[in-house]
Amino acid sequence: MRPSLRNIPSKLPNVKTTIFTTVGNLARKHGALDLSQGFPNFEVDTHLMKLVTKAMQEGHNQYAPMQGYYRLREIISQKIEKLHGPRYHPESEITITVGATQAIYTAITAFVHPGDEVIVLKPAYDCYEPAIKSNGGIPVPLQLDADGYQVDWDAFRNKITPKTRMVVINSPHNPSGRIFSKDDMLQLQDILRPTDIILVSDEVYEHIVFDGKEHQSASRFADLASRSFVCASFGKTFHVTGWKIGYCVAPAALMHEFRQIHQFAVFCVDHPVQRALAEYLSDERRYLDLNAFYQQKRDFFLEGLKDSKFKFTRSQGTYFQLLDYTAMADEADEALAERLIVDHKLASIPISSFNVNHRDDKVLRFCFAKKQETLEQATEILRRL
Repeated sequence: MRPSLRNIPSKLPNVKTTIFTTVGNLARKHGALDLSQGFPNFEVDTHLMKLVTKAMQEGHNQYAPMQGYYRLREIISQKIEKLHGPRYHPESEITITVGATQAIYTAITAFVHPGDEVIVLKPAYDCYEPAIKSNGGIPVPLQLDADGYQVDWDAFRNKITPKTRMVVINSPHNPSGRIFSKDDMLQLQDILRPTDIILVSDEVYEHIVFDGKEHQSASRFADLASRSFVCASFGKTFHVTGWKIGYCVAPAALMHEFRQIHQFAVFCVDHPVQRALAEYLSDERRYLDLNAFYQQKRDFFLEGLKDSKFKFTRSQGTYFQLLDYTAMADEADEALAERLIVDHKLASIPISSFNVNHRDDKVLRFCFAKKQETLEQATEILRRL
């Protein structure tokens, strides 16, 4: 007799539809401008698309190597060495992944066992905790204060127990737009140094940092690098989020375990896209110029809000901007986000979705990776509120 599905326990019984899906569906239903999800609405560089077509026409349409196309891994190694210092060996320490989300999930799956604790800084992107829970791990959240989203490192240290297996960080940080300073990374390194705790460093916005600041990759700090999976995304860097391609770097011993999972989860990643990216990355301006490109969009968006009722601190990185609406309304952020969509045709993300116990700080997240005319329309709506 076939077992009843009702008697099979769910591994994620409390997971609901993500806020991104909920808001996206509502935005489409009401024809709203979508500044909620983190994807650009402008076109991809036609040269990159031509390189993908060229790779297909040249016959690179079968499986790529499990670890990724070697030339692409080689260029990633050179890029990291030039920007941050250490050299990751292309053969044993770099793997091409189906976006950063798969890299993060794979790193967690490779090392988190039932009962292990994983510290997560909140607000946090919503893929971390389901990955931890589905592997039997226990998320240990540390809520950041909405006033600056600084890490209280004493509070962080107090979260560590003999069961702590892993820590997940994200810089530049989604949703706050904050970047970890050198001092932050040094404090994290000092706290973790006497432990065997593994670090997963989500660095998907590594090339989107503003106002002359520098991205402080975990790979820059010797002890952190020795225990870290650094996960990154070509989708975020080159406006191709739908291609779902990223990479992960880690010391050889950690990467060996990572690949044990990777080879059976996805085996390999889109071959012609890897070939195209290897050629495209040969011109470093294509990623180094992103800071100025997105800073102009951030500044244009915020200039359009100078006469509005919103308060804000300028985003330090990513292509997201938080807006504080306490001077305008007292309603819950989810209610305001819904009202903005239904009544004003503008979609954003309520930040309570990312906080411990849905703490409501009265802020909404807006994506400014949009065409200028889209940002003009959005700021016009926001100024009228």
